[in-house]
Amino acid sequence: MLRHFFTLIWNKRRTHALLIIEIWASFLVLFGVLTFLISNFRNYREPIGFSYENVWVLELNNNEDTTNIGDKVQAIMQRIRSYPEVESASRMSSNTPFSMSNMNNGITYNNVHTMAEFYRSDEALAQTLDLKLVAGRWFGPQDRAAQYTPLVINRKFQEKLFPNENPIGKVIKQDDKHAWKVIGMVDHFKGKGEFTGNTPAVFESLMNTDWDKNILIKTRPGTDANFEARLVKDVLGVGQGWGAEVTYLTESRKNQHNLTLVPVIVFVIISTFLLINVGLGLFGILNLNIARRKSEIGLRRAMGATEKTVSMQFLGEIWVLATFSLLLGLLFAVQFPLLNVFDMDANIYVLAIMAAVGVIYLLVTLCAWYPSRQASLVQPAVALHEE
Repeated sequence: MLRHFFTLIWNKRRTHALLIIEIWASFLVLFGVLTFLISNFRNYREPIGFSYENVWVLELNNNEDTTNIGDKVQAIMQRIRSYPEVESASRMSSNTPFSMSNMNNGITYNNVHTMAEFYRSDEALAQTLDLKLVAGRWFGPQDRAAQYTPLVINRKFQEKLFPNENPIGKVIKQDDKHAWKVIGMVDHFKGKGEFTGNTPAVFESLMNTDWDKNILIKTRPGTDANFEARLVKDVLGVGQGWGAEVTYLTESRKNQHNLTLVPVIVFVIISTFLLINVGLGLFGILNLNIARRKSEIGLRRAMGATEKTVSMQFLGEIWVLATFSLLLGLLFAVQFPLLNVFDMDANIYVLAIMAAVGVIYLLVTLCAWYPSRQASLVQPAVALHEE
């Protein structure tokens, strides 16, 4: 019976070409959307690695002022830490959590290369963001005169550059001017939000640079906008002619989520409309086939075919048609895990392929069930009489 179905569909391949292309395109769109959804869902389930509640970002702009920038920033830091509403404050590079700024650099160790997001910060960042160390320690006063720039890494960085070995104490030399010593390690750190992957990240000691003027401020619960206004006023009093802007990490997190979820919603809507169109096409074609093949159905019923047999014939034909389309789609889809496209885990692609195949088979079954049921109810006498 199965061989008969394949032969029947193959002989009518030109007639079914458009339908095969529609199912093939639907599978590829589903595969892409499901890959995106599964990847984001798996990322969301991983811990973000830091606390963002009650944390503000004060972004300073010295404008045209170029004198004693470092001293003024230190004076502003001392003023901020003196407020009773502030639990801790930390200077950081421009790529603060949930920001659009990135600082990606390549690092090589023992001929192993990886890209990592660099965060420059001071000794208070671990307290400000509640970073949990799983090995070693954070920066301290003892590191200010160290031979190598102290470095705290995340576990993903350790897996890339130091697999199966303790990274604490390792010295990484890029060139004569850049050398770091790993002094600590955190578990997860996803600076761009829950929907991003846990990629390699390193925290480099700030070492009093003048250009890093972003300040993370962890406020006590209940701190309101009145303190924000007073804070900005006092900061601008220290830095004459400077600019200051306060943002909340909770709001920045929402913005990052919107940037991720809006494309997902758009893709889901597009794929839904595509599947509806394919479903309507399948339904119409099967109804037309029943009208054209009434004599065949009547003859089969007259020869003893049961309602179930006739119904399974039409379901079998549409399943074979879907299989032809899916085989073509799989030729494209399997290239993604084989070639490691977009540097995603191969399991994500496999799950997306399996889910897309399941949805396509479910769709064609639902679309074919009613027409096949109608075909099974054709009475042989009526069909042959009409002929």
